[in-house]
Amino acid sequence: MRRISATAVVVAVALTVAVAPAASATPVLAPPPYVDHVEWAKWGDLSSLRVYPTASGRDTSGRPGTAAQADQAWAEVLTLSPDAAISGMREQFVCHWKFAEIFEPGKTSWNLEPWRPEVGEQEMVAAGCNPGGTEEPF
Repeated sequence: MRRISATAVVVAVALTVAVAPAASATPVLAPPPYVDHVEWAKWGDLSSLRVYPTASGRDTSGRPGTAAQADQAWAEVLTLSPDAAISGMREQFVCHWKFAEIFEPGKTSWNLEPWRPEVGEQEMVAAGCNPGGTEEPF
């Protein structure tokens, strides 16, 4: 995911809230599965887990109030790749869940790297979900 400024995130969240349906309306969320498949890739000596969301995953991610669906999607990732249960990976995934389809709709995969440092949510978002270095070129 390309780097985004904290201001851009605030604007995106404000716009999402502003155009969200009234609280009395029940949003219709696409059903699982949210993850089609995953695959480990190498970038030099570094590993990256490519997460390929389904159409339901793309449609549901980025919406307010979808923490339970994000948990379901992460469980799908772990079912497909149990070795993804590495410290910091879930946080990267949740960041992609919240923002990838807003800032880079249709990106082929959401890439998670075990070598990235663990950071707080604000720093994670400011780094475009890729703290500690640039995003890999795939």
